[in-house]
This record gives sequence, C-alpha cells and structure tokens, in this order.
Amino acid sequence: MNEIRITETAQYLTFKLDEEVFAIDVAQVREVLDLTPITKVPRSPEFMRGVINVRGSVVPVVDLRLKFGMSGTETTPDTRIVVMEVSLDAEITILGAIADSVHEVLELDPEHIEKAPRIGSRWRTELIKGIGKQDGQFIIILDIDRIFSTDDLSIMDTSEAEDISSEEADRET
Repeated sequence: MNEIRITETAQYLTFKLDEEVFAIDVAQVREVLDLTPITKVPRSPEFMRGVINVRGSVVPVVDLRLKFGMSGTETTPDTRIVVMEVSLDAEITILGAIADSVHEVLELDPEHIEKAPRIGSRWRTELIKGIGKQDGQFIIILDIDRIFSTDDLSIMDTSEAEDISSEEADRET
C-alpha cells in the first residue's frame, strides 16, 4: 500500500459533514456552487444523488455523507456542491460532492499534519491523507482520488450513457 507523505505546505478547502471538518487539496477544487436541482439517475448507487449541468457539462453529484456511511445530507441554506477533479486510472473526472457547509481555504504546514491513526478511527485510513490540526481543531484531510473507485464512477458513466441514449430515442419517436 502506498503511503502518502505530505512534505510541503499546501492549501486545503475545508467543509463540514455532520459535525466533522474535512479538507481536500484546493488544487483539485474547480468551484463551489450553491445547491442546485439535481436530476436523479436510475439504477445508480445510493450515494450517487444524480447529475447537474455546470456550464453545459453533465457533472455527477455524490453525497459524501452516504459514501462514508453517515445519514444523508439534510439540505440547509449552507449546503453546497464542491465541484472537483478526481484522478482515476490516469484520467481526470469532474465530480460534484454535497457538503453540509463549506468554510475556508487554509494553509497547513506538514508539521501540523499527522498520519491517520489505524485504530479508533471511524474513517477508513486509506482514504485519509492525514489529520491536520489548527486552532485546537482536527481536520480530516481526504485523499479524494481514493474515495471513489473506478467501479463507482463506471456505474455513473453507464447510467448517464443509458439515460442520454433513452432520451435521444424518445426524441426521435
């Protein structure tokens, strides 16, 4: 198993899921959107909420709370969609993730980031780059590329292709 080592100061976008603060590398974030209507995709996994239109592109949207085994996101005025780039099999996939709220971009020095503990963690450690500490608060730094498997996203791609094909067939008749 490849261990990720954070050696340089990096910027992270922080967001909340339930009462936990998470972060992802800001270099992977394209934008943060207000919650917009999501079109459901039939036969997709429960964590896959559907797709949205982002400037003419179809972007799958996932509920990270469901992906992590938490209860689904309750929509509030603070709910946001974080549009990010995920690397799968050396290919970049654009994905939206629902967050309870988005907080700030912060810099963390490597000395403020520890390896995720192997025991006592409710999160799978291979999905975590590290645990950051700032102002006495723990920040779970996610390895967003490892959270979604190729299988997860191929299910999304297949569902989207089937839906688009059936829409086109409906238009032709």
